[in-house]
Amino acid sequence: MKYNFDEIIERRNTLSKKWNPNFYKDTFNGKTDLLPLWVADMDFKVAPPILESLSEIINHGVLGYTAPDEKCYDAIINWNKRRKNADIKKEWIVFTSGVVPAINFIIQTFTKEQDSVLIQTPVYHPFRLSTENNNRKVIENPLMNNNGHYEINFEDFEQKIIKHNVKLFILCNPHNPVGRVWSKDEIEKMAKICLKHNVLIISDEIHSDLIFKENKFHSFLTLDHKYMENAIVCTAPSKTFNLAGLQTSIIIIPNKVIREKYQHTLANVRLENPNTFGIEAIKAGYNKSEQWLEELMGYLDNNRKFIKEYLDKNIPLAKYKLPEGTYLAWIDLNEVLPKDEKIEDFFENKAKVAIDYGYWFGEQGKGFIRLNFACPQQILKEALDRIKNAL
Repeated sequence: MKYNFDEIIERRNTLSKKWNPNFYKDTFNGKTDLLPLWVADMDFKVAPPILESLSEIINHGVLGYTAPDEKCYDAIINWNKRRKNADIKKEWIVFTSGVVPAINFIIQTFTKEQDSVLIQTPVYHPFRLSTENNNRKVIENPLMNNNGHYEINFEDFEQKIIKHNVKLFILCNPHNPVGRVWSKDEIEKMAKICLKHNVLIISDEIHSDLIFKENKFHSFLTLDHKYMENAIVCTAPSKTFNLAGLQTSIIIIPNKVIREKYQHTLANVRLENPNTFGIEAIKAGYNKSEQWLEELMGYLDNNRKFIKEYLDKNIPLAKYKLPEGTYLAWIDLNEVLPKDEKIEDFFENKAKVAIDYGYWFGEQGKGFIRLNFACPQQILKEALDRIKNAL
């Protein structure tokens, strides 16, 4: 391998929300001695072409106002075509500081207070928080857990839309935290139902570059045009290349009327261009860092399989199905942890590991954990050892 993903990079004394105890202690009941495998960023050094590009900006010495150039748009268009077989146009692209801010802006733009928003639980918790914080109603279409393989209840999906007059559906593809990469048939079924009932779709595809080889990702941008016209696709280089701190996301909106309404919302708060570093990182990532990504996926593949082998050998009652995409392990510990013990007490006081508790993602996540395996395998093993030894 050209790149060393085994390198351990000290992050505790940085401004890392994930690693710095001064930041994570508020989430974990004041604890400051935990091994963090929670926040969804990676513990790997960014691809050299991106670091070189950002260094050039620093060395230039001027950090004035900037705007994306044609090379930036071309990088996005070519990446989507090459990696996802999606044909997108420059005018469809709108930049926002993050996917979660974009979801909030979309909710504010296309729904009214007390309108219903549909989510598929267990799911990334900002979907719920963004809905509730904007005084909208959360409607759940719970995923069906078939021995760790999650499926969509399409009958419930449509019934909930009709019963609650749902205005907006937030799709997570690949799904965080359960790791599903939805099939084209599944996506088309949801798209058809939503179009039938005039439900706008947000397709959060931020993990879409992190797909393991035996699976195929289908972007909403590859569907029939009538479905694309009823969707807003949210993506970013942040998960792909470990750039979350640059706060640069790419919102793709084929429908001109929907796009202009969204742009009007952004203009009202003067959010119109990505930051200087984000622009250059997009170009260097999408144009020059594909080999780094390929090697990364090989390393992540080994890590996800290492977790499976470790649990089968050492904690056999834990239920874990290899994720189809993302670098997040969704592990069922309901038959592992004592019924009378709080999951926080076990992880914070005994195992000393910071993970995402499953119930954060919805009622269906009780007794589960979401573990981030985008780290050197030595750190991953230490975390699993701590969990095993605490049992």
